[in-house]
Amino acid sequence: MTGLRVVAGLPDTLRADAARLYWQAFGTKLGRVLGPEDRALAFLERSISARHVIVALSDEGGLLGMIGFRSSDRGFAEGSMADLRSVYGRFGALWRAAAMRAISHEVDNDRFLIDGICVTAAAQSQGVGTALIEALAQEARTLAYAELRLEVIDTNIRARALYERLGFRAVRSESLGPLRHLFGFQSTITMVRPLA
Repeated sequence: MTGLRVVAGLPDTLRADAARLYWQAFGTKLGRVLGPEDRALAFLERSISARHVIVALSDEGGLLGMIGFRSSDRGFAEGSMADLRSVYGRFGALWRAAAMRAISHEVDNDRFLIDGICVTAAAQSQGVGTALIEALAQEARTLAYAELRLEVIDTNIRARALYERLGFRAVRSESLGPLRHLFGFQSTITMVRPLA
């Protein structure tokens, strides 16, 4: 793709665009928990971490895609309890925090955790996702991680195929159990990619 720039961090002027893109990518999965859409967008815009993301930008500076990652202190779209309360109120914050905690995945010492990847519809199938994963792989190598790790939901066949083409392999599957009714998918598949 011509005109693609991949940079670390999220410019503040693109926070609303990033929130919308994240919601477009993950709203189906998170809609019952973070919805309705207007509240989800308000929460995401407030809570996304500009330092836990690598973005792909057009020549004009428009957001084409992004890949979030998790560090020991937080993830890309992981708001605090105060963020949840400000958007959903006290009770809404409590049950949402419990639901999100139930599907969160911890960082481990050897694997750099991808915390969501999304590409605009107009930029899909043009190498943006691959460029983002490769940029994050380089960042992980710089930080001395041995592997990249991600979770993909069982129904996202297209994403899983991309990850396999890029060297990821499935290492386990985890059922959501009763939470499948809340999130709308049955299980997550953990995939890893060696960085050596």
